[in-house]
Amino acid sequence: MDNEILFIKDLELKKGSKVFIRCDFNVPMDEFRNITDDRRIRSAIATIRYCLDEGCSVILTSHLGRPKNGYEDSLSLEPVSKRLSRLIKRDVKFVKDIVGELAKDAVSKLKPGEILLLDNLRFEKGETKDSDEFAQKLASFGDYFINDAFGVCHRAHASVHAITKYFDEEHKAAGFLLKKEIEFARNLIKKPIRPFVAIVGGSKVSGKLQALKNLLPKVDKLIIGGGMAFTFLKAVGYEIGNSLLEEDLIEEALNILRKGKELGVKIYLPVDAIVAPVFSEDSVMKYVTVQEIPKDWMALDIGPATVTLFKEAIDDAQTIWWNGPMGVFEMEKFARGSFRISHAVAESNAMTVVGGGDTADVVARAGDQEEITFISTGGGASLELIEGKELPGVRVLLKKDLD
Repeated sequence: MDNEILFIKDLELKKGSKVFIRCDFNVPMDEFRNITDDRRIRSAIATIRYCLDEGCSVILTSHLGRPKNGYEDSLSLEPVSKRLSRLIKRDVKFVKDIVGELAKDAVSKLKPGEILLLDNLRFEKGETKDSDEFAQKLASFGDYFINDAFGVCHRAHASVHAITKYFDEEHKAAGFLLKKEIEFARNLIKKPIRPFVAIVGGSKVSGKLQALKNLLPKVDKLIIGGGMAFTFLKAVGYEIGNSLLEEDLIEEALNILRKGKELGVKIYLPVDAIVAPVFSEDSVMKYVTVQEIPKDWMALDIGPATVTLFKEAIDDAQTIWWNGPMGVFEMEKFARGSFRISHAVAESNAMTVVGGGDTADVVARAGDQEEITFISTGGGASLELIEGKELPGVRVLLKKDLD
């Protein structure tokens, strides 16, 4: 995936034209529909401003959550239009429609310098089906198409994939955020400044297996935490009680440890854990070494000795890539390990890259956002780039080789 990606700055945006921008406004909200983290909205502003400065009008679109059947009030993008309006200090028009008459009417009335946000793309079945018919309707709204939604580029959905068929190379491109995300991931894998340390956590080995295999030949150290670490500990012979285990991946875990040894990669696993008989706010908990996990208890976070070990492992790092929390951080009593690793990554002098989703959430809750070099806006997408996969939403924006 080394060919150049079409970039918004290389387009000649004609004054007065309409730019259709696919954003990623899939932001977390509380039960009162207040946005609890607007990082994804803020990340889109550079591309929106650029188009407005060129004298264009802007039509924005995004998905939010996973609606089951058409419109759901709780998944409407209306709160996003209000927040964006505050952040960009301009009026953001909003329609409760995507490709129907209301939307068409609003688009036709849009003047240069104005911003319109359409409602949740996934209210329409055609979005996730990569429908040409739906994509064509969306495409008819803009003279130019800009994709700035890295978080969905690993999915072939109509608004990032099929839609590109209706624009030639002079009229489609990646926005500032998408280009930055891709370049970060490429450089990380191609030419990291060493020592390069990867910290991988989260609950399942299965979701990260390919990334682990791809990272091994490239990293100097690999730190494995979170629920997935217990499949590795089980593989090397420890009793892990009722901790998370993917039985069918024990052999794969052993292969990764073996391969690491061959390549001279230092692999770190937890040496102690916080265990509880059940996962609940009021259950008893205790610190134990991994040799002493009681039979019917479960490990829910890394212990203090592991935090110290992991911190020492990243001490000399020049590049750190972190994807996946160290424990069940959603519950405060099992969040300390993740938070302490977050502080250690933030305090390090290395170039630090955090792969979106839960890990970005940990960093935000720990108050370390400002100290991280780059926080990816897409969890799944950033993982697939690290795995060396070509993302459907990116492939369609690569310049065609003319030789």
